[in-house]
Amino acid sequence: MQKSTRTATALGAAAISVLALGTSAATAHGGGRPGRPSYGYTAVRKGVPGTAVRFTVTSPQVHDGGRFPADAWADAFGCSGGNQQVQLAWQGAPAATRSYAVTMFDPDAPTGAGFWHWLTWDIPAGTDTLGGTLPAGAVAGTDDAGVTGYLGPCPPAGDPAHHYQITVYALDVPSLGLPAATPATVTAFSMSSHIIGYARMTVTAQR
Repeated sequence: MQKSTRTATALGAAAISVLALGTSAATAHGGGRPGRPSYGYTAVRKGVPGTAVRFTVTSPQVHDGGRFPADAWADAFGCSGGNQQVQLAWQGAPAATRSYAVTMFDPDAPTGAGFWHWLTWDIPAGTDTLGGTLPAGAVAGTDDAGVTGYLGPCPPAGDPAHHYQITVYALDVPSLGLPAATPATVTAFSMSSHIIGYARMTVTAQR
């Protein structure tokens, strides 16, 4: 009887372990993210230090939680949008800011590593808006499609809505010292240790 009890206890512990493993796997693949359908989504590191100050960013074309207008969509990858860069304005950045960077990232892209749509850095510290013309000294970076400058959203047809993160980063250096052709991931890594503040809006697109 004692041996049977030990065996049952061991089997119960094993069952609990398997259940916990299954729950962890479901969470890693989107099952544990409220509001996110499970279609292979895996969370990645935020890329922003916990000490970064949060400030605000606005745009006349888009807003946090809203959708992209047609003229801001890509004109590639099967989409026929206007690919017009969204305009941004921000306020409340840390006083110690020495430059800014702006990115647009799609964490829902079916790549396993997301997709960088837009990267601009070395924006002078005295700047608080970004339109179609870059301020002197700013660098228009190369996105994951090999395109310099803005590339609008174009999620795969039939996918759940993609959540595009448009972020303004306040940096503690006047320049990242990177050429425009620097791979997007390298740019993000290089600036990660210089982020002292950030402002973000998440805008969706679906087709």
